[in-house]
Amino acid sequence: MMKKIVILFLILISSSVSFTQKKQEKAISFLHTAGQNIVNESGKKVFLKGVGLGNWLLPEGYMWKFGGLGDRPRKIEKIVADLIGKEKAASFWKTFRQNYITEADIKRIAELGFNSVRPALNSRLFLSEGENPVYVEEGFQLLDSLVTWCKKYNIYVIIDMHGAPGGQTGANIDDSPNDIPELFIEKKYQDQLVDLWVKLAQKYKNEPVVAAYDLLNEPLPINTGSADKYKHLLEPLYKRITAAIRNVDQKHMITLEGFNWSNDWSLFTKPFDSNVFYQFHYYCWNRPDHLNGINEYLKKRDELNTPIWVGETGEKGNAIYWATTQLFESKNIGFSFWPWKKMDTQNTPYSINKPGKWDLVAEYSRGGAKPDAALAEKIFNDLLENIKISNCKYFEDVCNAILTRVPAKIEAENYGHNGFNRSYFVSDTISKSKFYRTSEPVKINLDSKEKDQFWSEQSIELQQSEWVVYTFESLTTGKYNLSLRAAAVAEACRLTVIINNKKINLEVGNNEFKEIAAGVHQLRKGKNTMKILVNAGAAKVDWIKCN
Repeated sequence: MMKKIVILFLILISSSVSFTQKKQEKAISFLHTAGQNIVNESGKKVFLKGVGLGNWLLPEGYMWKFGGLGDRPRKIEKIVADLIGKEKAASFWKTFRQNYITEADIKRIAELGFNSVRPALNSRLFLSEGENPVYVEEGFQLLDSLVTWCKKYNIYVIIDMHGAPGGQTGANIDDSPNDIPELFIEKKYQDQLVDLWVKLAQKYKNEPVVAAYDLLNEPLPINTGSADKYKHLLEPLYKRITAAIRNVDQKHMITLEGFNWSNDWSLFTKPFDSNVFYQFHYYCWNRPDHLNGINEYLKKRDELNTPIWVGETGEKGNAIYWATTQLFESKNIGFSFWPWKKMDTQNTPYSINKPGKWDLVAEYSRGGAKPDAALAEKIFNDLLENIKISNCKYFEDVCNAILTRVPAKIEAENYGHNGFNRSYFVSDTISKSKFYRTSEPVKINLDSKEKDQFWSEQSIELQQSEWVVYTFESLTTGKYNLSLRAAAVAEACRLTVIINNKKINLEVGNNEFKEIAAGVHQLRKGKNTMKILVNAGAAKVDWIKCN
């Protein structure tokens, strides 16, 4: 009897330890840098893949479809006040910030598979302007709520100073009052920025769900003339802010952005802090589509021996999204997609439905006629309802492209990024593609009729014995229908498609693109691999559908 009691006791102890270990593994812990990786307190690598919470605490005119009179927060606020009066405008903004990002948004972000958010802060929501600035409680309360929700759903927070006191860009994106980077001109604004970061660090110094402090968003662009005048002041300001933060908080990572919209790292020669990583922003706005190279950042990572991270990427289409995040993951670069949602769009995870007659308000922002006050109030009230995630439209295709998973339409030009004989094989490795991935030898054709297109169409062209490999995720084990859009270059050709070692042979009959069914395939939960091989002739492949 005693032996049975001892065995039962040991089983209970073992179960308790196992449960505790699983709970600890799931719980958020402080992150820190370790060489070129970001790791948790157990030393396990953490790959940050998240979304940017833009337009919430710092409204941006383009997300409101506004013109020059509403291109930044203070001008958007003026438009609202002009149309419905200051008292109603104040109520509108309080409700707007309460509705735009809620616990439901954070829960959904976690459900979709993201593990971090980057809230864009406007310092003016935390610190008033004028001769004797005071802290504004509303901003801190909203950020506290976000941190609480993220802790509940195991989502990391990277706090982004998107609009610093005085402005850091000389452009509209930081809510600059005078279109000059007064942060770098007036010492009082630098003092305010340092003090604000210290206050934030004091508040969150013991909070592990806060992953990092992003000290300054996209400072000193070249095209405004700001970089040439003030870039020599950037790293000294970073050092000053970091030293002040370290007086109260030694735990949190700090991320630094280069000048010229974050992307020029020439000022950085060696890390001045042991828990710092560097950040660039990656937008592919070329017409036609072109996948930008990142070799300069990879080289700099080796020199600095720190992690690197993409704080913003997006604002394009699914082909670029798939290629972008796949490229980042292959190079061990975390990312934050920008933005989580915006109005009347098809290229973000969620779209806010445009209120009826919204175009009247938008036209006013371009100098047009002023809408009637009662009508304007109804339009803004409709917006307050429409911004709730329950009233937004979800785009599964966008989300799956960002996270490279099925069901999806995989553009053929988005084969893997692991190089020759791993992601592709072609006979001619000297000639490079003229389009899209111009540093690689896989031939990519531009199929769009006009070259100057925001949404361009590409296909790949393979000769006999050439092949490409695709990798993608599946959330579950299950059966998927596979098809591909292909054409023969000249005469009929033959392809072999191999998914997780299962082969299927296909015949492509003529040189006109058509969708070809390729059967039902069992995919495993997690990573899957697909190879397309030309057995005879030459083929063009536009895309592969897996759904």
